[in-house]
This record gives sequence, C-alpha cells and structure tokens, in this order.
Amino acid sequence: MYFGAWAGAGLAVALLALLLRHGWPGNGGHDGGGNPRSYASAVGAAGPSVVNIYANRIVTESGYSRLEGNPAAQRFLGPSFSPVGPPRQRLEESLGSAVIARADGYLLTNNHVVENKDNIRAVLWDGRTTDARIVATDADTDLAVLKIDAEDLPAVHFAADGALRIGDVVLAIGNPFGLGQSVTMGIVSALGSERLNLGLAGYEYLIQTDAAVNTGNSGGALVNAQGELVGINTAMFGRGRGAEGISFAIPVETAQKVLDDIVRQGFVTRSWLGVELTPLEMRHSVTGEQRLGLQIQAVAAGSPAELAELLPGDILISFRGVALTSLAQFRNAEANLAPGTLAEVEAVRTGLTFIKQVELMQKPHAVP
Repeated sequence: MYFGAWAGAGLAVALLALLLRHGWPGNGGHDGGGNPRSYASAVGAAGPSVVNIYANRIVTESGYSRLEGNPAAQRFLGPSFSPVGPPRQRLEESLGSAVIARADGYLLTNNHVVENKDNIRAVLWDGRTTDARIVATDADTDLAVLKIDAEDLPAVHFAADGALRIGDVVLAIGNPFGLGQSVTMGIVSALGSERLNLGLAGYEYLIQTDAAVNTGNSGGALVNAQGELVGINTAMFGRGRGAEGISFAIPVETAQKVLDDIVRQGFVTRSWLGVELTPLEMRHSVTGEQRLGLQIQAVAAGSPAELAELLPGDILISFRGVALTSLAQFRNAEANLAPGTLAEVEAVRTGLTFIKQVELMQKPHAVP
C-alpha cells in the first residue's frame, strides 16, 4: 500500500504535467494557458485576402549605360565617350503583395511596389489572374490603393484601433521571392519605431516585429492570432548590417485612413505647415535644462509657414500648446488636423521665443 500510494501520486503528477503542457482534451487546439498550438484558423481567415502582385515597366537604356557594370571599360573610353548603337529596351520587373481591403475590389499595398510601373497584375488566392490599376498613392506613408474588376472578394478583417501590444503574436503573409503565398510568425517587438528613416516625410510610427519578411512580402498582411489585419508589411532592416529578425509594418490605423480618403476623394486629407525640419537638442544657457527642438531647414513657397513669416533657422518647440518630443510626433499631429485649422506654433529665433498663429492647408499631393 505504501509503494502503491507513491506510485499513484507519481502518475497523478505526470498526468498533471501532460495536461499543462498539451491542454485538456477537446480544448480546440489550445494549450493549458488558452494559447493556440496552431494558427491555421488565423491563416485560413486572412490568407484568401492576400494576393500576389507582379508589376513591370519598359526601361530604355543608352549604349553607354550598358558599360556601367564595367569600370575598366569606362576608364579606357573616358568621359568624352559617346553612346554607339541604338538604345536598348529591357523589362524591369518587381514583385510584392497586396491585401483585399474591400469586397468590391479595392486593394492595399506599398507605394514602392507599384511606383512608376506600367503593368500591374494581381494573382488571387484561387489562382485567378487579373489586371490592377492604381487608384492613388500616398508616398508619405508608402501606401497605394489598387482596384481590380471583381466582386464578392474575401476582404480582410481590420483589427480594432490600438489593440496591438508589444509581445503579441503576429503572422506575416505574402509572396516572398515570388514563391507564392507563405506565412511566417513572430511577435511585436516594438511600437512607434521612429528611427528607421524610410524617407516617409516623418510619418514613421511603425510596428517592429521579428517575423521573417523578404523581398516580395512588401504590401502583404501582418495579422494577429485571430487573423485580423494589424499592419501592412513595408520594410526589412538591412541585411548588410548583420540584422536578423527585424522587420517593419505600417499600422492598420494609418492604412485604414489612407484607404478611406483615397476611395472617397482620390487623395489623402493631410494638413501641412510647409517646412522641412531637423531635430535639434537645445540647452538653456542659465538653467542647463535640455529639450528637443525642430529646426527649420527650408520653407516651401506659398506655404502657411511662409505666410506666417517663419524662416529657415527658426526652431519649433511646441505645436498647439504641446511640447515637441520628436519629428514623427509633430508630423502626425500636423497631418491629423483638418486643412484650414488655425494652429499655434511656438518657436525660437536668435534666442528669443515667439508665437505665431498659422492657418494650415491641404498638403499638395501627386495626381495619379
């Protein structure tokens, strides 16, 4: 009885450990903590909403440009060399992904996937291939809206605003290297990555993940464990820097606004002060207090900044009564206002603080 009692206790402990590790029978594929052992349902929900994009254009090259890859030949021929022979045309191709944002054929993708491309083809989840046209692009956020002639498409479900947290599991769905739809998994590593400098005019509040993203994933979906869209994959950290597991996505809140504006009016509503800015660390000469300022490098002609007599060299320190902490903070605050809004700008010029009331205008946009 003594040994039997210990044996029974040992079996009970072993059974408890198995249940904690693998979950109770019939728990729908979750572990004991309620976390899924498989993300097949999330992929099944979001996968049909991701399409492969193939874009190309005809590029004309002069005879001399064919020697650009041969430095020895260029040195031998010298700078006075004139092209010989007729120009040559070649097909420049790019690939990427897109997300079906609406059932009536509107797609979201990256601007850099379709920029300056003449022919764009979309391959749907069921193998159908169709032409896609650009409705409009927004280079400031690296987003583009495409349209295909199809109905009753499986549109992706958008996650709720602000629902994403650091540590959440995410899945990247796209077309890496043209291999067809593939899925990779990771977690949200950081939110609000403002140091990447993608050239997005300061609109760089990005999602950082460790999900594997490669050439061809651009414009594809980043979804949560429920298969809801949380971002549009846009960039991977430079392989040449030895980076592993660092990729970036545009938040769904930004993508939703760009989509709604473009479908409704053909461009993105974004107010504009009209200045180019560089972050600058400032120190008070008496107290030694440090704070951030944004120094004006250039003022656009005819812009609200010019009308308010702001000058290059002026340092912006607050916008609408809120102290400035980063370039991205200012750009997002500026863009989220309606054109025509009267905004108070506090700045420093030659050591003296002054305040201007500036009426913001719609930021000039490229006509598609």
